[in-house]
Amino acid sequence: MTGSGASERVHGSDAPAPRSAAAQVAAASVAARRRSQPNGWWGMALFLCSEVTLFGTLIGTYFYLDFDAHAWPPAGVKAPSVVLPLVGTACLLTTSLPMALAARAARHGRRANVIALVSGAMIVQGLYLALQILLFRHDLRDFRPQATAYGSIYFTLLAAHHAHVLLGILLELAVLWQVATKGLTNYWLIGVRATALYWHVVNVLAVFVVLTQLSPTL
Repeated sequence: MTGSGASERVHGSDAPAPRSAAAQVAAASVAARRRSQPNGWWGMALFLCSEVTLFGTLIGTYFYLDFDAHAWPPAGVKAPSVVLPLVGTACLLTTSLPMALAARAARHGRRANVIALVSGAMIVQGLYLALQILLFRHDLRDFRPQATAYGSIYFTLLAAHHAHVLLGILLELAVLWQVATKGLTNYWLIGVRATALYWHVVNVLAVFVVLTQLSPTL
């Protein structure tokens, strides 16, 4: 009785379950019966609320400094180019689709589909981050964050979003490793869903960040 009860508690909570086909089937069954979002999903949602507030503050600061400036960007600093940031952001936005499909596949216990979809999204996200790092370094050669208020908020805003993209990729790597080695237990099924939610919010934030970044040019 004790062992059976412990097993039921493992499959009905967010704790890791043993690696087995039975655990994967049980996790999918729990997900199908669940009528509310699991605690892990809500934990990610609360974290993302704080991050949205952070970016709202940064974007508000950017435009506050813009309204109070005689020239924005200041003399000697070129307005940002439009094409590459917009193309990169558009590509990043497309990754919300495979992440949504991965969350759906996880709820149905389709481990191979989850691995393939998350891996595909991660490749595009990695390419986006590499492009943004190159553009960031190029901008650093043209002007410095210490030189002007524009440079300070410009680089802070971009660096904050790039850090969130990197964090998302690290989350995906952790989820992929655990799903590949332990299977879609209840714990990692929720992990897939929470990671998908993370990327949906980060991708929406990318739109606001790039529009803010390019506002002097648009």
